[in-house]
Amino acid sequence: MKLDHPEHPAPVDAAARKAVHPVICYPVEGLPHPDLTAYRAAREGWTLTAEVLVPPREARCFDVPAGHFFRIVSVEGPQVGDLNLFAAGNMGERFFSGKTRALHGTHLSTGDRMWSCLPYLRPMATVTEDTLDWYGFDTFGGAVHDVIGTRCDPYTHALLSEGDQYHHCCHSNLTRAVAAQSGLPLHAAELHVHDVLNVFMCTGFTRDTGQYFMKASPVRPGDYIEFMAEIDLLGALSACPGGDCSDEHSSDLASCHPLLVQVFKPAAPPKGWQPAGPNAYDRSHGAAYQP
Repeated sequence: MKLDHPEHPAPVDAAARKAVHPVICYPVEGLPHPDLTAYRAAREGWTLTAEVLVPPREARCFDVPAGHFFRIVSVEGPQVGDLNLFAAGNMGERFFSGKTRALHGTHLSTGDRMWSCLPYLRPMATVTEDTLDWYGFDTFGGAVHDVIGTRCDPYTHALLSEGDQYHHCCHSNLTRAVAAQSGLPLHAAELHVHDVLNVFMCTGFTRDTGQYFMKASPVRPGDYIEFMAEIDLLGALSACPGGDCSDEHSSDLASCHPLLVQVFKPAAPPKGWQPAGPNAYDRSHGAAYQP
């Protein structure tokens, strides 16, 4: 909570303290950069191997082998989606939105990667094309494809609505989809659902209060974001009950549309590419260290 009027006076050197220049927490010059030229060349002669249509206010799972591509496509009208990724065969390795945000910033686009959680911390998927890259940052500080929001969920909805029960928040949508895919009961599947990449969603933080905001997505039918799988993946995508997030959020009143997932098999892997291997840290955590 930020008070309209601070309770404590500013010190005499307040201006100097505020004028200190920021330092980037994670300089990324040392990160291995994807060879987008090679990745894109691998699309030549690729084959569409699967399509999954995600209905409005629902979620569906899909598989992507390492070295394959997948697209999330707007097909009928402006619609945002919430994306979870897991390592195929190991749902304990999942997308880590916080570290992805720390490495690439608040919003993802071409060349950025989706990283997995600790102790794995390796690239799961690389963004190879984004038809909304023209949007950049608007005058409100908004941009597309964020890793700052979590996912709409029925628990927050209940908190803010005096206990109203709504079951088509993205958290619940993803829970049902993961349960159907894995055979787990709902309460067990729910524990695997994690913070998302908000595909097509236009978001930012207000300049005055620093609050997370959403606004109408610029996505239109035919727009897509494309990824290459760096490891074997299980994906789960929810077509958010907020529609394009221009007004209603977690509601049956918003105008919602399906999203299409397409999976493509290249004729050959990108030149020089190998699936992402394990993180180089030895996981000893200093146990052998003697001060």
